[in-house]
Amino acid sequence: MAVKLFDSELKVMGVLWREGDQTAKRISDILKEEIGWNMNTTYTVIKKCIAKGAIARSEPNFLCHALVTRETVQEAETEELLGKLFDGAPEQLFASLLGSHRLTREQIEQLRRMIAALDQEG
Repeated sequence: MAVKLFDSELKVMGVLWREGDQTAKRISDILKEEIGWNMNTTYTVIKKCIAKGAIARSEPNFLCHALVTRETVQEAETEELLGKLFDGAPEQLFASLLGSHRLTREQIEQLRRMIAALDQEG
């Protein structure tokens, strides 16, 4: 399921992906501590996520459950980024990352291992 989530919605989803099912109150407490949101802001964003089909609400206590995985959202966001900025070409994204020197040696080595594993798969 491809759901377009805004940055604020990703913050709520991030709590659920990291912590598992939580009450809206607990999500609110976490986001108040992490980024200073008040309860009304958090509840509004949770309701938007419910309307988009990203979160299911159940009782008791307004329990929230993520209906989309982090990986699904990452995949959709990556596809959108590739389409918008790199003409759909992943190699252009990698060239941009490598050209900006924002990758550490360890990250570059990890990418090499990932590419080698893909080569072995066929």
